[in-house]
Amino acid sequence: MIKETELVLLPHEVSDEQAYKTKASAQLHIPLKRITHVKIARRSIDARSRQVIYRVKALVYIDEQSVPEVFHVNYPPVGDKRPVIIVGAGPAGLFAALRCIELGLKPIILERGKDVKQRRRDLAAINKEGMINPESNYCFGEGGAGTYSDGKLYTRSDKRGNVNTVLRTLVAHGAAEDILVDARPHIGTNKLPGIITAIRQSILNAGGEVHFNCKVTGFLQSGGVVKGVKTASGDTYAANAVILATGHSARDIFHIFKKEGLLLEPKPFAMGVRIEHPQALIDQAQYHCAVRDEHLPPSYYSLVEQVDGRGVFSFCMCPGGIIAPCATDHNEIVVNGWSPSKRNNPYANSGTVVQVNLDDVPGAANDPFRMLDFQAAAEQKAFLYGGGNLVAPAQRMVDFVEGRISVNLPENSYLPGTKSVALHEVLPPMVYHRLRKALPVFGKKMPGYYTNEAILVGVESRTSSPIRIPRDKETLQHPQLKGLFPCGEGAGYAGGIVSAAIDGMNCAEAISKWYHKD
Repeated sequence: MIKETELVLLPHEVSDEQAYKTKASAQLHIPLKRITHVKIARRSIDARSRQVIYRVKALVYIDEQSVPEVFHVNYPPVGDKRPVIIVGAGPAGLFAALRCIELGLKPIILERGKDVKQRRRDLAAINKEGMINPESNYCFGEGGAGTYSDGKLYTRSDKRGNVNTVLRTLVAHGAAEDILVDARPHIGTNKLPGIITAIRQSILNAGGEVHFNCKVTGFLQSGGVVKGVKTASGDTYAANAVILATGHSARDIFHIFKKEGLLLEPKPFAMGVRIEHPQALIDQAQYHCAVRDEHLPPSYYSLVEQVDGRGVFSFCMCPGGIIAPCATDHNEIVVNGWSPSKRNNPYANSGTVVQVNLDDVPGAANDPFRMLDFQAAAEQKAFLYGGGNLVAPAQRMVDFVEGRISVNLPENSYLPGTKSVALHEVLPPMVYHRLRKALPVFGKKMPGYYTNEAILVGVESRTSSPIRIPRDKETLQHPQLKGLFPCGEGAGYAGGIVSAAIDGMNCAEAISKWYHKD
């Protein structure tokens, strides 16, 4: 017999199997000796009161043994099946490929960047020398932006598809089973490359193809129907279905659409800064303690406020994390954050951004490139004020709000270096003024947050794509080019690893339905 129940555990009990059994026995009024196993179905931290607790949804096995679950990787051969071209090897592209294989289709992935192993050298050059390779960086390459930017799997995308399918697939390829039960699952940048490599191997083993250093520069089409793609090297790849999963930073794709006369739409996005605090300060605020309990993970936070009709909110919070340089071209500064699996760095960082709507950018309603230009202008200004070599403009938090230059900057995790700058000269006025009003309010919501120990690093601008590639709601195809399936973050239909993966699978299923109508 198996019964489901809710358990409350103290931090030191959460890794004690006997504590689970004892709690379950008392909760269900069942003798302890009859409980053979307690399986965690869901686990979250509740820090609302001074005593931090874990809330656990548990399956209690009574008078029977549990059977350990085995996660299989077993895909059918598709080497001789109908091809589907997938542009981009990020989460959307990789999960689209796996779903294609399950549906009896052959995925052919074309990735502009390098594989995860080769990308490491380019990332080292970015951090140590401030050198950008426009084709291989934190955003471009195998696994996409997610590979080297944390691996957070928290999502609200349940209505778009089966989140559990994505998580189980990641576990089958090497992720820890904890991601199946944690309320805020996280893999860690140090673990993701191995998982991405394993997914690639599954694709190859099934007869799919993965091509690196293969940048798509145009579409082959006839009579409003896609016939394949052409690449920068002059090669062409033929297929009657193309999934476009290029990520939020592949701006050249939008220019291809413009050149070929294909519809694009402007889309709201968000812009701001990456804010970093000492992790100990965040732990004290969230866990109501002087020193974090050794059985608790580094704490996170989530903050939101409406300021002058626009949302100001924390985004992509990285406990125990690092601020990363995520520019994709020369003469621009873009920052993001990531954490290793143990989240054991001394800093906590989060994007803190302001919603940018179409009416904030003159002419954007009629020209989607105005939104892109607005985004790019701030990134280029950040580079100019930083002074080169990816040194980022920065300011202490209270100094930013009170309008004074920081005499010095605190130690921080941004490896290329930071330069003290008046950030109001870098950020667009509508972003700066709202951030300035919001930060003291955040400090009232979370004591200790508003402090000059915190550093603001600019700019956080790639929160999502500023342009959407339209698609039909039913078929998921572009309205002007049949067989072209805009997908994931770059097309404006996802916002993170899991939602992008789900959208990739949805596009694969839409192609299968479309092919079967032929």
